[in-house]
Amino acid sequence: MGRSLSASEDRTARDLIQFYLLDHQTPLGKGIDLALLGLNLVFVGIFVVETYPIAAEFRSTLWQLEIGIALVFAVEYLLRLYGARDRVTEFFNGYTMVDLLSILPTLSVVLLPASVSVLNVGFLRVIRVIRVLRFYRFTADAEFFFGTVSDNTLRAMKLLLTILVLLFTSAGLFYSAESGTNPDVATFGDSFYYTVVSLSTVGFGDITPTTSAGRWITVGSILAAIVLIPRQASKILKEWTSRDKVNVTCPECGLEYHESDASHCKACGHVIYQQTDSRE
Repeated sequence: MGRSLSASEDRTARDLIQFYLLDHQTPLGKGIDLALLGLNLVFVGIFVVETYPIAAEFRSTLWQLEIGIALVFAVEYLLRLYGARDRVTEFFNGYTMVDLLSILPTLSVVLLPASVSVLNVGFLRVIRVIRVLRFYRFTADAEFFFGTVSDNTLRAMKLLLTILVLLFTSAGLFYSAESGTNPDVATFGDSFYYTVVSLSTVGFGDITPTTSAGRWITVGSILAAIVLIPRQASKILKEWTSRDKVNVTCPECGLEYHESDASHCKACGHVIYQQTDSRE
């Protein structure tokens, strides 16, 4: 009896944790969303500020703040795994993987202090850039901490986020590859400027990559922009052009969105009678 009660209590605790981590309606759920969003903004901002020449005391403060936020995200990550109904599926979830990878560089330096000089540069420094991908978790569905938005608005927000993430990630990777070897890339701002100029195909030529990694990062960024941005923009355009259609699915072939006065599916001819007002 005691073992059964314990299992029931554990399931209740897991359900409660999962609910509030996914909830966007209750005050506590909204508060958690706002807190995580704010911490994520600070987390990303620290990466940018650290690329600029700042006082040693301020840099130390930023490092302590980064450790604190990383620990909060680590607790959130563990709670998501604990509260998930299928922990294996949750572990391999794209958002969850980003959550883990975004805090690994900081936690690695904390847990392996003897290797600080090695872990704070190179590969792990590049990984820190993907912190910005955490913002996609806040656009996973049409419900946010500030309410519910339309599908078209959600697509527009995802398009804007995709552009910002692409610019920021490309700039961070380019900075990691070029800083220290390219005199024109001294800060994240220099790298961001180069990325915007390159992806917009303006190409002033005042900043050019000097390393092979920098060149390949530029090529990859341009290819990613060519693929990702038109794809999401086409979804928005598709939604705008289908505003006059009714979201009815044909039971025969599965075609969605038909004209408001359609009586048969235009793809297979199956009857999909839709009631319309003769006064229109």
